[in-house]
Order: sequence, then structure tokens, then C-alpha cells
Amino acid sequence: MKLRVSAVQYHLHTIGSFDEFANQCIHYVKTAQEFGAEFVLFPEFFTTQLLSIGDENGAPLTINDLPGFTEQYRELFVELAQSNNIHIIGGTHVLERNGKLYNVAHLFYPDGRVAEQAKLHITPTEVEEWNMSAGDALNVFDTDKGRIAILTCYDIEFPEIVRMAKAKGADVIFCPSCTDDRHGFHRVRYTSHARTIENQVYVVLTGTVGALPTVDFMRANFGQAAVLTPNDIPFPPKGIMVEGELNNDMIVTADLDLELLYEVRERGAVTTWRDRRTDLYVDWEKDEVNGVSK
Repeated sequence: MKLRVSAVQYHLHTIGSFDEFANQCIHYVKTAQEFGAEFVLFPEFFTTQLLSIGDENGAPLTINDLPGFTEQYRELFVELAQSNNIHIIGGTHVLERNGKLYNVAHLFYPDGRVAEQAKLHITPTEVEEWNMSAGDALNVFDTDKGRIAILTCYDIEFPEIVRMAKAKGADVIFCPSCTDDRHGFHRVRYTSHARTIENQVYVVLTGTVGALPTVDFMRANFGQAAVLTPNDIPFPPKGIMVEGELNNDMIVTADLDLELLYEVRERGAVTTWRDRRTDLYVDWEKDEVNGVSK
């Protein structure tokens, strides 16, 4: 099984209307479609660009206003996924539920379905400045090109959650991220590499670039898209299938061959998934098979 993926280095800049946001998204999706992509990944918090529109008096909007754009956001991406016959991981968008804010990744299927994965690990800034709440369940998603998981930014820095995703059968981890400096960027990038080696999976990663001068905590962005692989003979020696130019407005595309993952899990130079010492630590795969929840 092969699949073609594209990842968007989404350029944040001040806009004046939802239509401007929509036109930018349409541009990226159509570019991915022209490249023959079957999946396209947008970054975390890219919809914060909508806050730069301001209110009717020109006053800045805050994170609490972002859920008000949910219906327009969903309608736009449902239509884009259907009209372009493509799976869209629509970055993340902030939802309000029962008085709480959640940072939620959205998967838009070509047939109009919408699935969600709330971010499970919340950064100090998200908690202290935006009063965000953490999701409480890991989902995996079946597609006609295999099983995937979506883990947002800080999530990828926790090896246990990726172990769980692999135990549930995910071969590709999509990681929308948003980092504001080199330190944050490299934390996400380096741990993404580690997760590919530990679990012998692909990680598709991207982040925001540009700036939103009127949106608190979105004024600085440092990002780069990449498609990362295990470090073994069938893959590039550095485990990088493709990567973008740092902080540029662009899209990257690559082909993923799932058969190569199955090959290295059985006959690789190392077989990190098979060689887990489950006598010493948790066997997430066994728990998944037996229906045990932890």
C-alpha cells in the first residue's frame, strides 16, 4: 500500500475577512491535489489567523472568539475534501464544549465525514494564557489507505502515546504543530524522529510560519514541514524523506510505502517494535488486543 502526502507550511499574516482565509486554504489544497496527494496536513492553530480579522469596531479578537468560526471552518474543509477527493488533516481548531476550550485536530474525509482528535497534552502557555483543556482519549482513524493517528505538537514529545497509537495499528502519525522559536521547533522535530525509530512508523509533520501581530501568542512562528521515516536501509539515511525550507510559505509532498514499514519490522537492521521488553514495561499491543484501557 502506497499513499502520497502533502504538508503545508501555512503562512500566517493579517487578513480582513473569512473569505481571505478560505482562499488561502483553497490554494494549498488545490496545490496538493495537483501534486496527486491523497492526504494534506495543515498545522496546529492555523485558524488563529481568523482572529486577526478583528471585531466590527476593529478591536482584536481573543482565543475565546475562535470557536465562533467553527461552522464556517467545517463547511469550508468538508467542501474542499469532497471536491478535491482528498483527506485533509485540517490542522487544529479551537472548540468550546461545556464551557471549556479544546485544541482539536480535524480529519476531513473525501466522502464528507469529519473525525476529531483533541490534543492530549497541553503546554503551560495553552493552560495559563488560553485556559485550554486536555482531551481524554486517543483515537485512530481508518482510511482507504491504511490506519492513521493524529497527535498534535506537544503530544509527539510523549513516547507512551505514540506506542499506544502504533499498538492500535497506526502506521502513519500526522503531527500538526505550532512553535514560536528554535527551541520549541527542535523539541518537536527531534522527538518526531525518535518516534519513527521506536515504533517503525512514518511521521508527517508541519508547522506555522509568518506572524500575526495582533494575536496574542501568535506573533512569532518558527516552522518547517517534513516527512520522517525510520532509520533503516529502505529509507533515507537521515530518516528525512522530504523537508521544506525553514519559515517559507510552501508545501512539501512525498510518497509513503507501507510495505517498507512491514518489511523493516520483520527483517530490519533493528526491529525496535518487535524487540520491546514487554516483560519489563507496559505492552500496549497486548492491552489493545484484550480490550484493556489504561
